[in-house]
Amino acid sequence: MQETTRPCALVILAAGQGTRMNSDLPKVLHPLGGAPLVVHAMNAGAALSPAGMVVVVGHGGAAVEKAVHAHNDAATCVTQAEQLGTGHAVLQAAGALEGFDGDVIVLYGDTPFVREDTLARMLAARADHDIVVLGFEATSPGRYGRLVMAGDRLDRIVEAKDATPEELAIPFCNSGLMAADAATLMDLLAEVGNENASGEYYLTDVPALAAARGLSATAIACDEAETLGINTRAELAGAEALFQQARRAEAMANGATLIAPETVFFAHDTYLGRDVLVEPHVVFGPGVTVESEAVIRAFCHLEGCHVGARATVGPYARLRPGAELGNEARIGNFVEVKSAEIGEGAKVNHLSYIGDAGIGAGSNIGAGTITCNYDGVFKHRTEVGRDVFVGSNTMLVAPVSLGDGAMTGSGSVITSDVPAGDLALGRARQVNKPGLGARLMARLRAMKAGRKGL
Repeated sequence: MQETTRPCALVILAAGQGTRMNSDLPKVLHPLGGAPLVVHAMNAGAALSPAGMVVVVGHGGAAVEKAVHAHNDAATCVTQAEQLGTGHAVLQAAGALEGFDGDVIVLYGDTPFVREDTLARMLAARADHDIVVLGFEATSPGRYGRLVMAGDRLDRIVEAKDATPEELAIPFCNSGLMAADAATLMDLLAEVGNENASGEYYLTDVPALAAARGLSATAIACDEAETLGINTRAELAGAEALFQQARRAEAMANGATLIAPETVFFAHDTYLGRDVLVEPHVVFGPGVTVESEAVIRAFCHLEGCHVGARATVGPYARLRPGAELGNEARIGNFVEVKSAEIGEGAKVNHLSYIGDAGIGAGSNIGAGTITCNYDGVFKHRTEVGRDVFVGSNTMLVAPVSLGDGAMTGSGSVITSDVPAGDLALGRARQVNKPGLGARLMARLRAMKAGRKGL
């Protein structure tokens, strides 16, 4: 009996080209819920608090490695220069795991739906068996490898292309995931040959090799949906639909109201607090947190932002990365906010752009206001204090600051700092020309009539 508290490491296979995707992008970098497929595998395994994570890269390895490290800079990437099969791929991780005394779980970068508790059950089964394989009852076994069982003992795994008719009749299929002692697995993989229909080194040969040594192998079952692999764009679209369906149900179960759930789209890390109201046709990109009782009105797009409690956004608003809305802030329709903090109770009314700015609590930003933050080379910041009233159609030319309680006149172009309590007017004086409007209009109408007579 082995201890179930042994450390574990992850080996994630992400070297395949994915030719059926018909894409220049490596298959594992295609997005699901706003994150690359490989990140979903990394997240599932991360729940086990692994002592190490090794990602085997190959096709587009530099791009895959960049994405892996962007998500987890502690992960180790190793290269499979030639794609010679799954057994060969796992063996590339041997150097990174040298001296590691613990279990390893083999995952796949294109299999995003494996549950955390399923991986935990695999590790628990290691208490009684040397090799643990994850299997499932397939509705259409087809191309899947078959798990040949004798009671709870796994005798061998047979690839479909190498199987006999009797073996093809077995519905219990191989997901590809495997758990084993790290040193034992690498030792067994060193014995794997390539005498098969594909001429590849199969990870699936490990259970039979283990049995030949008197080691014990078993298979535990999971729902078939967890084992869904992504090989084509159609399968990617189907996986996205499944992902969105699950996230919508989760959001509502956690206390959010989705008026038209089928029109709301989530990212892998979207968080909605209790009693959040989401109207139809809202898209959440990665990195969004919405606190309790906030309202996201229809046709909004949010990404990389934080929405405070009881805040209101939209309709037709866009919150870009770095947008931070305080409690009870209000963002009107057709407003865009980027890299800006909107203070508690502040209002940014319709048709405004607020970028690289700080808006103090209780301030009112009039319709059509723009923070002119870019000079063609550098970005500059606008600072608006508390309880400031910015008149409609004001251009705030950064860098500029408005003190607490300041005001700007509508249509102003503000290029200098405004002290607290001051009113700033930055527009040309209006001049009225008596009767000129009527005379000019009459002349234009006469010109139009003359052209019609030609």
